[in-house]
Amino acid sequence: QVRLVESGGGLVQAGGSLRLSCRASDPLFRNYAMGWFRQAPGKKRETVGCLSNVDGSMYYADSEKGRFTISSDKAENRVHLQMERLNPEDTAVYYCAAFLDLGHGSSWTRWRYESEYEYWGQGTQVTVSS
Repeated sequence: QVRLVESGGGLVQAGGSLRLSCRASDPLFRNYAMGWFRQAPGKKRETVGCLSNVDGSMYYADSEKGRFTISSDKAENRVHLQMERLNPEDTAVYYCAAFLDLGHGSSWTRWRYESEYEYWGQGTQVTVSS
């Protein structure tokens, strides 16, 4: 069982930046693809992006491209979500999630779908004030 713990959420003004972190308990962290999702009040959970620790493949939802960046620190078993130019529509609970990745770009067919992710964090609240 892989345990994921998010941190770094909080209140930020519109136009500001925030960096979320997710720490994985599994020392085999490098075998997983790590995704970020978010769920705004009254809305369905949606994909933010994904980074494969296996082959470095990286994917972002269209609305986050250019503003959000996912990175991985394998020495610390952490994945980060750097968010820039935040706006009130980014207010949500942000979750990290993981699935065992077979590599060779196979995460391309999986990263968007919640059902592919085997492990989930508890979420961290991000609130962007206008």
